[in-house]
Amino acid sequence: MARKPNVGRVRVGRAANETAAARVPRKRGGPKPAASKESSPYHHGALRDGLLEAAERVLERDGLAGLTLRAVAREAGVSHAAPTHHFGDLTGLVSELAAIGFRRFNTAMAAAGASAAAPLEKAAARARAYVAYAQAHPGMYGLMFRTERLDMSRPSLHEAAEASFAGLAGAIGAKRQEQISKEALSLEQAADIARAWSLVHGFTMLLLDGRLTDILDRLPKGTDAGMLLDAMLKRAIG
Repeated sequence: MARKPNVGRVRVGRAANETAAARVPRKRGGPKPAASKESSPYHHGALRDGLLEAAERVLERDGLAGLTLRAVAREAGVSHAAPTHHFGDLTGLVSELAAIGFRRFNTAMAAAGASAAAPLEKAAARARAYVAYAQAHPGMYGLMFRTERLDMSRPSLHEAAEASFAGLAGAIGAKRQEQISKEALSLEQAADIARAWSLVHGFTMLLLDGRLTDILDRLPKGTDAGMLLDAMLKRAIG
């Protein structure tokens, strides 16, 4: 009588071999497990930028009062210690964030000035761009001028803020048809710079705070804030 193959033993043997193979450690240099979703966005040293992006989201959504180190870490999906490691404290974080705001602001101002030819047209274009930036980024704009929350001695913020002032002084100098030094101003130069800045910044703050609604409601139908600004600029620089 022929012997039946020992199927059961073969199967058991295979199972044992497969189990043993699964226990063998993965060789060095072999394929690594896929990175988790929590760690993948910040590889290759991008955590600092990721924290600043998270801080901007928190700022625009929750305001300056809601911008804390813990809130930023939570928004970025990292440990609470990460913002402290990169920025030291909240002042360091918001100062670097404000520097980003000023750089974007300066870029918008420069582009607006380049779009016009005559000095008066350049000044008006810059003023409109100033207000437009604040309307698009109210949280960032408010932070940029909250000096008590910022460390203006930080190189990145100091450089960006100085560039912003230089842009304004350059626009006023073009209108006055003279070169304005950033090191020293005459009283007349300072008066023109302060007047232009006060007009546009004051208008912007009133607009963001909703304080111009009463005036706009009294104007002819179809008159908007942009038209009101243009009329103010014509009277101021015309």
